[in-house]
Amino acid sequence: MATGIFAILDDIAALMDDVAVTSKVAASKTAGILGDDLAVNAEKATGFVSSREIPVLWAITKGSLLNKLIIVPIALLLNAFLPDVIKYVLILGGFYLAYEGVEKIIEFIIQRSKKNKNSSLVQALEDTNDSEIEEKKKINSAIKTDFILSIEIVIIALGTVLKESILVQSISVAFVALLASFGVYGIVALIVRMDDAGFKLIDKSNNKGIISKIGHLLVKALPIIIKAMGVIGTVALILVSGGIFDHNIEYFHHLFPQLPEMIKQIILGLVAGFLVFLLIEFFNKFKHLVKA
Repeated sequence: MATGIFAILDDIAALMDDVAVTSKVAASKTAGILGDDLAVNAEKATGFVSSREIPVLWAITKGSLLNKLIIVPIALLLNAFLPDVIKYVLILGGFYLAYEGVEKIIEFIIQRSKKNKNSSLVQALEDTNDSEIEEKKKINSAIKTDFILSIEIVIIALGTVLKESILVQSISVAFVALLASFGVYGIVALIVRMDDAGFKLIDKSNNKGIISKIGHLLVKALPIIIKAMGVIGTVALILVSGGIFDHNIEYFHHLFPQLPEMIKQIILGLVAGFLVFLLIEFFNKFKHLVKA
């Protein structure tokens, strides 16, 4: 009886060793996309009043965990029975990410060029309602984008453990998926609370000495970091989408071999995003004409 228990414990230890090794490899392979995920979601989770930052982040994190709960078992089942489908799911996701990135660029250009015709009084009356609607929109947008990025993270992680048993595959991919959610959004939470930490340091140091200077630096750095994350997040959306097309469509993979890979992926992402944007605009105008 004792021998049987020790044998089971030995098997569990061996399994944990295999999981530790494969999880480390899978995490290192997904490090790049996790960085893009961080940049994209940091941009989406900022721009709220201080009191709403953590509730918004928690709402996005719960959505992210639900995404992983859906994606991981489906990815394992598709890999076992219909592995070719995964490629097409990734490509569709790439079009969505490209569209999101291009839409942000176009919105930025339009906002810079158009004049604000609303009076300050009307704007003030609408602010509360608009902020609630905007918050829900940003949460939903962040969860949708997380879903697409999660697919790629899970697929890349799965690709590193294909030779392992189903049990090792499942645990390793689940570990990376959880790391993607808690790791990314944990770092985002630290970023958006930088100013609060800075104010506390200033207060505790009585606005004197090196501690106070660090506090002031944190407060001043936050808006710069948020703006930078907005730019980096948009570029990441374009780059990730272009990378999906480059790695999963043979024609694009061999197209323009003289171009640096990053430049080619940005071009692919921009072209795909503009095409989807034009298609959606055409569809919306057509629908409006039919209703009229």
